[in-house]
Amino acid sequence: MPDLREYISSVSQDTTSITRHVSTVHEVAAITAQADGSGAVLFENVGDGGFRLVSNLVGSRSRFAVAVGADERNIHERMISCINGARPPQTVKQAKFMENTTDDASILPIVYHFEKEPGPFITSSIIHAQNPESGRQNSSFHRMMPISKNRFSVRMVEGRHLHRCFVDAQEHGEDLSVAITVGVHPAISIAGAYQAEWGHDEMHIANSILNGDLTLARSPHSKMLVPSEAEIVMEGKVLQDVTHTEWMVEMLQTYDHKRDQPVFELEALHFRDDPIFHDILPGYLEHRLLMGMPIESKINHEMKLAFPKTRQVTMTRGGCGWLHAVVQAEKTTDTEPRDMIMAAFKSHRSLKQVTIVDTDIDPNSAESVEYAMATRFQADQDLTIIRNVRGSSLDPSSDQENLRTAKMGIDATRSLSKNPEGFEIAKIPGYDQDDTSQPTA
Repeated sequence: MPDLREYISSVSQDTTSITRHVSTVHEVAAITAQADGSGAVLFENVGDGGFRLVSNLVGSRSRFAVAVGADERNIHERMISCINGARPPQTVKQAKFMENTTDDASILPIVYHFEKEPGPFITSSIIHAQNPESGRQNSSFHRMMPISKNRFSVRMVEGRHLHRCFVDAQEHGEDLSVAITVGVHPAISIAGAYQAEWGHDEMHIANSILNGDLTLARSPHSKMLVPSEAEIVMEGKVLQDVTHTEWMVEMLQTYDHKRDQPVFELEALHFRDDPIFHDILPGYLEHRLLMGMPIESKINHEMKLAFPKTRQVTMTRGGCGWLHAVVQAEKTTDTEPRDMIMAAFKSHRSLKQVTIVDTDIDPNSAESVEYAMATRFQADQDLTIIRNVRGSSLDPSSDQENLRTAKMGIDATRSLSKNPEGFEIAKIPGYDQDDTSQPTA
């Protein structure tokens, strides 16, 4: 059965094992940060509870591709196919996570990541709850900070699906019963990070990614169906009338402002023999790829449907894989790039900047995109400004109280009314110049 251990084995040549004792207070985070963009890290000796810890699991596009059963060239097609072909997993009675049970979460190797955070955070936790309208389950990422041995603050974004489930329980005078998984095959994490439509079950997408091999088991307390091969399952309730103040580092590597968040109370903690805890370093590549790649797939799909000559859409590293996108396309008219800009903003509400470039410009190269702006963009003609619209709650420069921002679209394509030879990038015979980045001084 596909599980975290199988995936770690599949990327073993790209994984570094550390056998010496490593502290969960900043040391795990520091080592993971050093590995950012390269290999996964398996810590064999952390904390005092007998858990191993893995980080940077899908911290590169190549390992992300392994997780979804694709290669780097067809990740987007694979993701859209699995989302559209989502199918329910089989259920089983026996679950690996039931090998051990306790009520004390202090045994978990929860990591302190950054110097000014109020405590350690579980960053890979997927919360499973029942949708009150469809009766299906909802699965989504929510970071959790321990405040006692059996209570955690839970980061919820207002209006998102888990929060809607929580508000419904509150309105009925009830706590929200949930199960929480930590340490699953990355395909399950990728599905949990995807913002599926309200009422859809993300585990159906995970099952599709895993070619129908995902099995779920019913957790004994919450009665939620969770991956049977999960390393760790926490059961309990999100309390209807208790909050705790916390703040954390987000995708932009900036500290979020203080928020009063709901509190989860643990009833039972189940875990496998020789368990593996998964930690995601906030604001680094694994975090950004988990959140951003499914959205990048969605934007690519929708843009190619609307504009068939779109080659690719990239969520840029400088935009943290979330706020900025570059669209590489062959335009048919000089007015089409503005339509592309508006379509991209509609596809992903958090986008703050969209740049349209020609097919001879590499959208994955910041230098190449800047070159296009330098030679093909006129600010008084090719700039689109959209004022006072809904944006990302993560952007510290926006109106955080009202979630309003300004957005910018840049048409950095060649004008069709000008001589095309004036924009041709000179090539040297015999020199491989596949990328369009320009030489630097």
